[in-house]
Amino acid sequence: MATVETKYLGGLRTEATHVQSGTKIITDAPVDNHGKGEAFSPTDMMSASLASCMLTIMGIAANSHGIDMDNTECSVTKIMAADPRRVAEIVVNFRFPKTYTDKEKKILERAALTCPVHLSLNSDLKKTVDFGW
Repeated sequence: MATVETKYLGGLRTEATHVQSGTKIITDAPVDNHGKGEAFSPTDMMSASLASCMLTIMGIAANSHGIDMDNTECSVTKIMAADPRRVAEIVVNFRFPKTYTDKEKKILERAALTCPVHLSLNSDLKKTVDFGW
């Protein structure tokens, strides 16, 4: 069974539906690539997926080790390159609402850097992660 069903709506816009939940995501081409920039672009989604995956896997590790990381946030910056047009770098900056021990920091860092999206992205893609400790 498919995980996601995606339809081209025209005007450089797509609608992706998560089959299990029915949740929908709209994407739009960015202004710098013939689009309107009215929604996430596919490369924005890829960048956001990295951050969401890192936070999710960190949350699993935090739950397993009794670490409270609720309300942790991160900012994601996508840096594009040309020839061919691609994402050259994704910068993730974490903001934690509390202070952690060195052991807790190590657990959270290891979890983030071993999330499936991080491990699946091409090794040519630079992934800059600042935990802000």
